[in-house]
Amino acid sequence: MPTKITAAQDAYADIGLKIHLLLETGRLLMESRATTNRITRDLQRAAAYMGIPEEKLHLYMMSTTIIVNVSDADRTYTSMCKCRNQGVNMTVISAVSKLSWKARAQNFTLADYQAELERIKHLPQHYNTALATLGAALACGGFCVLFGGDLYGFFFTALAAACGFTVRRLCTRWEFNSYAAIAIAAFVATCIAWLTSLVSPSPSPLYPVIACSLFIVPGIPLINAVDDWLNNFIMGGTIRAMNALLIIGSMTFGIIVAIHLGGVQDFSSLSVAPAQLYVLPILAAAVAAVGFAVIFNVPPRLLVPTAIGGSLCVAIRNYCELAWNVHPYIGSFLGAAVIALLVLRLPDYFRAPTHVIATPAVIPLIPGVLLYRLLFAIINIKALTSAAFISAVQNGVEAILIIFGITVGVAIPNIFAHRYLDKKKKLHWEELNEQE
Repeated sequence: MPTKITAAQDAYADIGLKIHLLLETGRLLMESRATTNRITRDLQRAAAYMGIPEEKLHLYMMSTTIIVNVSDADRTYTSMCKCRNQGVNMTVISAVSKLSWKARAQNFTLADYQAELERIKHLPQHYNTALATLGAALACGGFCVLFGGDLYGFFFTALAAACGFTVRRLCTRWEFNSYAAIAIAAFVATCIAWLTSLVSPSPSPLYPVIACSLFIVPGIPLINAVDDWLNNFIMGGTIRAMNALLIIGSMTFGIIVAIHLGGVQDFSSLSVAPAQLYVLPILAAAVAAVGFAVIFNVPPRLLVPTAIGGSLCVAIRNYCELAWNVHPYIGSFLGAAVIALLVLRLPDYFRAPTHVIATPAVIPLIPGVLLYRLLFAIINIKALTSAAFISAVQNGVEAILIIFGITVGVAIPNIFAHRYLDKKKKLHWEELNEQE
C-alpha cells in the first residue's frame, strides 16, 4: 500500500514522482489557458500537499514551457515539460484548481493524486461539435446586435460565424498551421457575411461583416497577458500578448483578402458605439457571453450566471457611456469589476474559481473591432491620410486602455483583497492539517 502524504513528510521522498505530478498539474493548467499567477499558486499548494516547503520550490514558466526545481543547500532536482496543445477549457482549470484542496482534505496518496490528474485529463467536453458551433454563432450574433445591428444582422452573422468556425475546426483537424487556419476561417466568414449583405433587408447590412469573425478574437490571451504583467510575470505576459497580436493579425489578413477579392466597401468606419441602454443590448450581451462560455467549455450549471454577468457588464458599460458620458475603458472597468466582486461574494454557491464565470462574462466588452481596425490601417498604411492615421492610432490606444480596464476589473479581488483571500485560504489549509 502506498504511504499517505503529510505536510511533515520528507520533501525529497519520491521526489521524481512529485516533480512529475507538479509538471503534469501545471501542463494541464497552461494548456487550458490559465493565467501564470493561477498556475503558480496551484503548483505551490500542490507542492505543500506533497510535503515540499515553499522555500525549496522554484518555478519557471513560459507560454510553452514549465520548469520545476526542488532544492536546498545540499541537493537539487530539476525537470521540465512542454505545453503544446493550448485551448481554453474552463472545466479543466476549475477541476485542477480544486485538486490540491481535495487531496489535502481526503489525505490522497501520490497514486490517488496521479489517478485524479488522469481523470481530469480525459474529461469529455461538455459540448459536442454542433453545440460549440452554435456557441460561436450566438457569440458573434450577439456582438452584431451590441454594435448596432438588428435581428436580420444577428441571424446572418450567426450563419457566417458558424461556417467560419466549422472551417477553422476542419483546418485544425487537418493539422494546418494555427495562424493559417485563423486567416482561412476569417476569410470564409467574411465572404459569407458579405454575400448575405447583398440580399439582407436590413438598413445596415454590413454589420455582419464586422462581427462574423469575432469568435476568433483572442479575449482570453489578451486578458491573461495583462494579468501576467500586473502580477510581474513580464516575459510570460509579453509572449501571450504577441500570440494575441498574431491571432488578430491573421484574422485581419483573412478579412482584408475577402474584402479585396469581393470588392466589399470599407466597413471599418462603421460605428460600434452602444446605441441604447436597455433590453436588446442586454439580451445580446447575455447571448454572447453564453456563446463564449460554450466555446470555453464552462460547466453547464454556470451558463445562467455567466449570461447574467454578461448582461450586467454591458448594461453598466452602456449606462456609463450614454448617461454619464465617460470613456469606454472606464465603463468597461466598472462592468468587469462589478461582476468579479459579485462572483467573489458567492464562491460557495458557484463552487468554481472566480474567473471561470467572470472571464466569459466580460468577453463581450473586448474591443476586437478596434484592434483589427488598427491592423487594417497598418496594412493599408500607404493609402492613409494623416487624419486616417491619427484615427488608427486612437483606435489602438483606446483598445489597449479598454483591455487594461477589463483585466484590472476582473483582477480586482486579487489586487485589493489579496491578503485577505490568502489569509483565509491559509487558515483553511491549517484546519485541514489539524484534521489529519
